[in-house]
Amino acid sequence: MNHATRCTAAVVLCAALFAPFVASAQDEAESPFSWNVTGVSDYVFRGASQTDEDPTVQAGFTYTSPVGLYAGVWGSGVDFGPDGPDAEVDYFIGYGVDITDNVNFDVMLNRYSYPGSSELAYNELITKTTFAEHYNVTVAYSNDVWNTDTNGWYYAFGTEWTLPQDFVLTANVGRSTFDEDVAKDYTDWNIGVSRTWGLFTLGLGYYGTDSRGDYNFGKNADDRVVFTVSVGQ
Repeated sequence: MNHATRCTAAVVLCAALFAPFVASAQDEAESPFSWNVTGVSDYVFRGASQTDEDPTVQAGFTYTSPVGLYAGVWGSGVDFGPDGPDAEVDYFIGYGVDITDNVNFDVMLNRYSYPGSSELAYNELITKTTFAEHYNVTVAYSNDVWNTDTNGWYYAFGTEWTLPQDFVLTANVGRSTFDEDVAKDYTDWNIGVSRTWGLFTLGLGYYGTDSRGDYNFGKNADDRVVFTVSVGQ
């Protein structure tokens, strides 16, 4: 069984395990807990593949309090080479609040960790402001990006629109900047479409970077199409 087949089988198995809870979950009052299991044809983070262009399985779990505080964990397979880690596990805590009827602000502290490779772990503070439900601005900062003891910033603008037949169109452009000698500043972008049926969502996205992204990450920053299938609530 090849890697892609194993990933697909894992997603199907996870969906089957959660299936008995789907009907009861829909009948209950809204829960403070949320979860998701996702299969992706490629794990792309800010324009660069984290799995050497291979598919993987991802999963997350979040608790959100009535006052907007939340905490959770998220994990994914990764492939940074033969001596690199095989998994990424992120731990996060944050707070989201409606500033006005049309403006929401969210701030989150995220810990990127890689079991078996502690030298890669680092923290990042991420803020996201959403306007009129359709537009969002993200600003993220780390004083130890990629565990290099240097500063890294990420700025992004995104949008989301509902299309006919309940399809959703998303688009995002981001800019990563670094201290000198860590990496070249670069721009990434993506556009995608998705549709949800109950607890299941299918998505198709196109990702790319500029030439400086290619310089930083080589073929892992090439333009690519990514397919996702997820189950969660």
